[in-house]
Amino acid sequence: MKLIGTLNYETGDIFCIEEERYDAETFLRFLQLVLERYPTGKIVMILDNDRIHHAKLIQPFLEEHKDRLELVFLPPYSPQLNLIEGLWKWLKSDVIYNVFYSSVQEIKENVQAFIQRINQKPEQTIDRLCIQL
Repeated sequence: MKLIGTLNYETGDIFCIEEERYDAETFLRFLQLVLERYPTGKIVMILDNDRIHHAKLIQPFLEEHKDRLELVFLPPYSPQLNLIEGLWKWLKSDVIYNVFYSSVQEIKENVQAFIQRINQKPEQTIDRLCIQL
């Protein structure tokens, strides 16, 4: 199971989807969903330099939506500059580490419950994530 997500630095809102694999097609679908999730205004996404973030497949989409969507790439080996890395760390410590699950479905349910809990109090999320990094 692969999670792809965004963290709205302004509101603390988290938007995540689960995928079986993470490739350029998956990333393109995710970008489409992000534009649907946030239908107005400019979106600036902070990303690491994974190959799929630069894939030729997504370039026409980025060009088509350049007025709404901008990708900003972090320098290599700098996860501390991206708050969503704190979210993944928090999720792992609360949901994954030192817990036995009898099925993948049980893991998925607990991950979804974690994200739902966080989104109930998004104003507290940014502060907590800064501590996680």
